[in-house]
Amino acid sequence: MPNAAPETGAPMSKIVVVFHSGYGHTQRMAQAVAQGAGAELLAIDADGNLPAGGWDTLAQADAIIFGSPTYMGSVSWQFKKFAEASSKPWFVQAWKDKFAAGFTNSAGLNGDKQLTLNTLYALAMQHSMLWVSQGLMPANKKASTRNDVNHLVSYSGAMAQSPADASPAEMSPGDLDTARLFGQRVADVTAKFRR
Repeated sequence: MPNAAPETGAPMSKIVVVFHSGYGHTQRMAQAVAQGAGAELLAIDADGNLPAGGWDTLAQADAIIFGSPTYMGSVSWQFKKFAEASSKPWFVQAWKDKFAAGFTNSAGLNGDKQLTLNTLYALAMQHSMLWVSQGLMPANKKASTRNDVNHLVSYSGAMAQSPADASPAEMSPGDLDTARLFGQRVADVTAKFRR
């Protein structure tokens, strides 16, 4: 069971998925990550702001999973605004030694998604956080299909691909399974190190 309390009776880890989604695909991916992690969702709005109490929620988290669509080879401007606003907790290293991870979605099969994950990683490193990798073997055999787990073969974070004319409901089941397993990995790593 993801995010279960360790046998020592320690409290459950608090994991937050903070994300921006422009068209709903990244939101659906965020929901899958949160399901796997037993995490709370925190959506960045269309103006790049967190909801009321959002910064306090992040301050109390043991792990923060960042999510953004890949636009023009990087995070959305709304996510970038959030990242820049995080300079206040950065200044006092409030997120130091929290676990961090990241995920992204783009319309293109490649779409330079790795650059977005690198941006999320750099944000976490600026905050002195501890990055959790994907932890899944790639689906890179001749028999592999688009609906296999980690078909897009990422090691640093979770990736999804949604054609520009596809609705969020049409996302690849393999990508969503990958996102759930990724969330579960973050929960497992966080719980292991909190014991």
